[in-house]
Amino acid sequence: MSQTGMSGADAALPQFDVRLTPPDLGEWLAGNCGVAGFQHFDSQRAGPHVLITALMHGNEIAGAIALDSLLRAGVRPLRGKLTLGFLNIAAFARFDPARPTASRFVDEDMNRLWDRAILEGPRDSAELARAREIRPLVEGADILLDLHSMLWPSEPLILCGRTEKGRRLARAIGTPAIAVADRGHNSGPRLIDYGGFADDGDPRIACLVEAGPHWEAQTVATARAAVAALLHQTELASSDTPGAAPAAWRYAQVTEVVTAHTSGFAFVRPFRGGDVIPEIHTLIAHDGAREIRTPHDDCLLVMPSLRPSRGHTAVRLARFCPD
Repeated sequence: MSQTGMSGADAALPQFDVRLTPPDLGEWLAGNCGVAGFQHFDSQRAGPHVLITALMHGNEIAGAIALDSLLRAGVRPLRGKLTLGFLNIAAFARFDPARPTASRFVDEDMNRLWDRAILEGPRDSAELARAREIRPLVEGADILLDLHSMLWPSEPLILCGRTEKGRRLARAIGTPAIAVADRGHNSGPRLIDYGGFADDGDPRIACLVEAGPHWEAQTVATARAAVAALLHQTELASSDTPGAAPAAWRYAQVTEVVTAHTSGFAFVRPFRGGDVIPEIHTLIAHDGAREIRTPHDDCLLVMPSLRPSRGHTAVRLARFCPD
C-alpha cells in the first residue's frame, strides 16, 4: 500500500466533488491532556466520561468539522467528563480536495487495528503508533461515539456492534434513523469492537455514526445532530439540546458480510446504501464466477462499496428486526 493510503483500486475511482472546506484544526492539535489532537474537559461533577472522535480516516472531514465547531463554541460538560479527539491527524494533514480519496490513511487502515494482540504486537506503522498513543484515553471512556462518513452514496446510519447495550445507545441517540448491528470487517476490528465495548458484561458502550457521503453539507449536519443527541441523553449538555429519537427509527441485524474474493467484483447495478431488495435470492453482484444473491426477503444493503478491492468488504446484508 502506498504512503498516501491509495491502492490500485483507489486509483481507478471516479472524481468526487468536495463540497466542504477542511477545518483549520491548528488550535486543537497540541491537545490539552498529553495526547495530540485530544481536548479533555472535566466538570468535577459525577457523570460518565464521554469520548467523541473524528478523523479515523484522514479524508472523512465532516466529523472533524462537527467537533471543531463544538470546540469553537466553548463546549463544557455540565457533569462527568467530555473528551473530543481527532484521530488520524497525519493522514488529515495530507488531505487534498483534488485527490480526496488519497488521504484515508498513511500506512494502513486505522480502524482495523483495535485488538490487544495487534496493539501489543511487534509490527509498526504510522496508524499503529497513533492507536497505541490514543489507547489509554479509549480505555478510560465510558461511552464512545466515533464519527465517520462514506465514499459511496448511502443513507446515514449508526453501527452499534453486536451488543444489546450498543443497540440501546443507538436508540437513545436516535439519529441517524437506521441502526445496524454487525460484527465489523474480516480484515480487522474497529474501535467500537475494542475490549469492553464489545462485551455485554462490561458497562462501556460504543457506536459508530456513518453520517452520509464524505464531502456533503448534510453529512456535517447529521454528525452534529448525533453529537447533540448523545450529549443530551448523557446529560452532559443543557436540556434544550435536541435528543428525541424520530418515530421512523429502525433496527437491522447483519446476516451476511460479503467480501470481494476477486478483483473483478461488480454489482449488477449501482446500488445505494439503504436500498432494500424485496425478494430472497435476488442477484445483486458477481465476484468472478460466484453469484451474490440476497439471503432473505426485504434485504437491507449496508454501505455497498461499488469498487471494492479484493479481500475488502463489498457490502453487508441485513434484516430489519423489531425494536
